[in-house]
This record gives sequence, C-alpha cells and structure tokens, in this order.
Amino acid sequence: MDLSYSPEEQEFQDEVRAFLSEKLPGELSNKVRRGQELTKADYERWHAILNARGWLGGAWPKAYGGQGWSAIFQHIFEEECALAHAPRIVPFGLKMLGPVLMKFGTEAQRAEYLPRILDGTDWWCQGYSEPGAGSDLASLRTRAVRDGDHYIVNGQKTWTTLAQHANRIFCLVRTSTEGKPQEGISFLLMDLDSPGIEVRPIRLIEGGYEVNEVFLTDVRVPVGNLVGEENTGWTIAKYLLGHERSNIAMTGFSVAALDGLKKLARAVRRGGKPLIENPLFAARIAEVEMDLEAVRITNLRMLARAEKTGAPGPEASMLKIKGTVVRQALNDLARQALGPAAAPFPSEALEGNLALAPDGHAQAAASYFNNRKISIYGGSNEIQRNILAKGMLG
Repeated sequence: MDLSYSPEEQEFQDEVRAFLSEKLPGELSNKVRRGQELTKADYERWHAILNARGWLGGAWPKAYGGQGWSAIFQHIFEEECALAHAPRIVPFGLKMLGPVLMKFGTEAQRAEYLPRILDGTDWWCQGYSEPGAGSDLASLRTRAVRDGDHYIVNGQKTWTTLAQHANRIFCLVRTSTEGKPQEGISFLLMDLDSPGIEVRPIRLIEGGYEVNEVFLTDVRVPVGNLVGEENTGWTIAKYLLGHERSNIAMTGFSVAALDGLKKLARAVRRGGKPLIENPLFAARIAEVEMDLEAVRITNLRMLARAEKTGAPGPEASMLKIKGTVVRQALNDLARQALGPAAAPFPSEALEGNLALAPDGHAQAAASYFNNRKISIYGGSNEIQRNILAKGMLG
C-alpha cells in the first residue's frame, strides 16, 4: 500500500521515521500497540516532544507556530506516527479550535489561545452534543443570555470526550429563538473551572472512561470569549465539523490496524494452517484493504482541496462514512481471528495480563466495542449520507 512520493516527500518520510525511532518513548508505543488506556500525562508527554520539534501543529501556518506542511506532508506524518504506534494527537485544540480561531477569531483570541494549544497550557474539549441534540445538533437548548459584559449560560452537554483532562471547552449555545433554529446559535469559549460547571463521567460498554456529561448552571462567560458574531455559530460549527469528520477517519491508524491484522492472521492457526491461508478470511482482508486504499486516496484529495479552499468539502462526509466502516471492519476481523481469546472482559486482562492473545490484540474485544461509536459521533453515518445527497447530488 505504498503511495508514490516525490524525492522531497520521501526525504520527509525518512526524517519522520528517524525522529520516531529516536524520540518516541518505548513505553508509550508499547501501551498504544497493546491497546492500553493512555493517561493524561502520556498524551502531554508526547505532545511536548512533538512541540519541541515544531511538529505538534505541523499543518498550521508558520505565522501561528506551525510548519505550513502540505497535505501530503501531513498525511505522511500521521501515517508514520500510526505505524510506529505513537499516541494519537488529541484533536480538539489542534485540529478543531485552532483552525476555527484562525478563520473566525479575533487577533486577540488568536494571540491568547493558539500558543497555549501548542505549549500544552490549555487542553480543550468540545461542547456540541446534548441530550436530544446529537445528529440533530440545531435543536440544542443550552442557553446563553447577555448580561452586560458577560453571558449567563445554562444547559447540559453530553458525550464530551476527555473533558476529565480538559481545562477549557468550546461550546455551541443558543443566543436567540428567532427564525430558524440554526440562526440563533453562537460559539463560546469557556473555562471548565468556572463556577457552575460540573463534569460527570460516563462509562462505556467496554468499561473505559473517555466521555462525560457537562452541566452548566448560571455560568458567567465574558463576551470577549464569543468567537465570530453572535448568532453565527452554525457557520462556525459546520466549518469545525468538516475538520472533525475528516479526522475521525484516522486512516493512519487503520493502516496500522491492517498491518497488525495480517500479522495476527499469520500467527493464528485454524485446521493446522495459518488463518491467512483460509480463502474466505483472506478474501475479507483483501476487501477491507481495497476499501482502505480508496479511503487514503480520498483523504489526500480532501486535504489538497482544503489547502486551496481553507475547509474540507462534502467529501469529508464520504471520508467519515467509509473511514469508520473500514475501522469497524478491521476490529471485527481481529475479534473473529482470535475467537475465544477475544472474549470481553476476561479477568486476566483486567489484572493487566497481556499474554492472552498475540501481541497487540489482548484488548480486541474492548476495541471492537469501543469503536462501535465512531460511525455515530461527529454526525451519524446516516446523517452524512443525507449531507452527501444534498451537497453533491442536489
């Protein structure tokens, strides 16, 4: 699955590989490879290593502390990181809020927040979904009422990823009930330690803790924390969602998962032969590999377009659909390959025994269950098909 790179791109690929070989801590890559839960300190450690090299926000413009990477450079970097089992770069500040502030924020907001994203001072989370307002995001009910130099915010957000680690949250709030629901939404930045904010954990089906409920009661937010104009938050939300949906596909991690699946299929034996020699299983691997290659090419097309237009187009929805389907298929095949060894929640795994399955697959069931959600968040795949039908087919 090698793409044809120019000499300059190949040189950058070699540079990334050398950097990862030298600077990626072995204990971090081992945790990622084994599917173990990463701590806040793990993420922060890796972010700091990348920032010291100037690669944390590599795709950001140089004026904002980035490298101004091309789409293909960003693709190379992300794929090599995934293949080396580096921790995922937490996207909320770097890939969501950062681009929003560059396009819609004031100079003061950019000067205040962009450096803090890079140096790790701020960890952002995303306050979009609410009970009853997920894919139908325009029906959100969290209210922000102007009171002098502040907004008073009341409401609830849910499925807020990694809010337990964050110190700030960017929120969609309703500032008007006039006209269409989309016309009364604004985009606010908040400190999570503000009086009136409570974060409560939500345990997922595989036992992990990565999402939360956030309750907002009479929270005072300075008017200067409004991004863009009041009641124009829907435009900003759509812009951000384009970046989020392209990021959800995470093609590099799927490439790494495919490589791991092939190794697993060679190690597992059925009927006296490696599973990879089973015609039906080999055909399923080939099918998902072809789909993944199509996703990679679509990802590059989308990134190239975003370089010219400043935002992903409708193909971000296509990438989100196919990318999540591929990731779920890879999880399913790994679970099938392991058979009984993939049984969920074995007591030995809960005690930290990683010898239950071939290397990197001790948490196959947990990965399978956890990634059932990826076709739902960021706008469900059903909603994405509607977006494609309207945006591309008329």
